[in-house]
Amino acid sequence: MNLNMQQMPCFGVAGNFTGHLEQAGEAKDFTLIKTLEPKAPKALFPTYIPNGGKSIPAFLNVFPFSSDTIIFPKGEQKLQIEPECAVVFDVMWKDGFVSSLIPVCFGASNDCSIRKEGSRKISEKKNWGECTKGFSGHPIMLNDFSKQGILDSYRIASFLVRNGKAEPYGEDSAVREYSYIYEKLIAWLIDKLNYQKDEGPAENIHAYLSECGFPKKILISIGATRYTDYGEHNFLQDKDIAAVILYPETVYTPEQIRHKVESQDLGEDDISVLWQKVVL
Repeated sequence: MNLNMQQMPCFGVAGNFTGHLEQAGEAKDFTLIKTLEPKAPKALFPTYIPNGGKSIPAFLNVFPFSSDTIIFPKGEQKLQIEPECAVVFDVMWKDGFVSSLIPVCFGASNDCSIRKEGSRKISEKKNWGECTKGFSGHPIMLNDFSKQGILDSYRIASFLVRNGKAEPYGEDSAVREYSYIYEKLIAWLIDKLNYQKDEGPAENIHAYLSECGFPKKILISIGATRYTDYGEHNFLQDKDIAAVILYPETVYTPEQIRHKVESQDLGEDDISVLWQKVVL
């Protein structure tokens, strides 16, 4: 599938896996954000906005995605993989507002983040230039974005590969375990795309979408999994490999996926792989 990602605004969902924000040290940033229910995601944040206007921070105009490289930020130390499932949506507009989102495909995503204090907005820790995020070069078509669809059998695995050894980085998790998924997630996304306010760590997404010309497609990474103990306490280094894999649990076991990562045998059509080398 040929996706022109440089023309797609890209976003992430904060707090869609219970416990991740606490592990990342970011829960306190959202204490003033009110949600309809305790398990609801906290906010939708931008990672890339093409054709930016006056209200869009200049750093969001830089395309940050790569399917094979992460460029380590100068002067930083705490860089972590954020393993996610990302979904490309067709966007329908009515009277200047998003009226519906139609899922097109999904793939492995790394919403790679810098852990640092003092960032005013979530996006400030997400895009520090080219090759700072990841989306698989092998997305998988969606037949149905519901419990009856292909995605419901998929799991998210992630590994830090160092000196040939693959350490599980995020907890191996089913996509269906997201707090908000399918119809409920789409309803939440439409609300945030149209009405999220510029408050606390959140930003006015509708203003950004209006300024970049009411795009027909967007990419949304729908939330990072919880870390393993290793992932929570070990940060990326030069020459590491950050691997995120979306795989069908009906075909492969977690042990088989780990073996495939260590042997670099991940060419199957039913697996979406993101394999990024860290470079200084």
